[in-house]
Amino acid sequence: MPSGSLHPVLHPARSAEAISAQGGSASSCACELDSACLLQGQREVLIRHGGECYRLRHTRNGKLILTK
Repeated sequence: MPSGSLHPVLHPARSAEAISAQGGSASSCACELDSACLLQGQREVLIRHGGECYRLRHTRNGKLILTK
């Protein structure tokens, strides 16, 4: 897997400004990431979470599967 930093892609409708304008809190926002940003051209990536390793896989049918 190539090294480098991941840059999240925030959906404009879920930006902090949009949430504030709607009277909400930016802390409750779930940012939206593009799968291409996570996968970086690979079919799968490993994600470390809470001391566990998860596998995010892009299938031939265009689906994403997350397994422990």
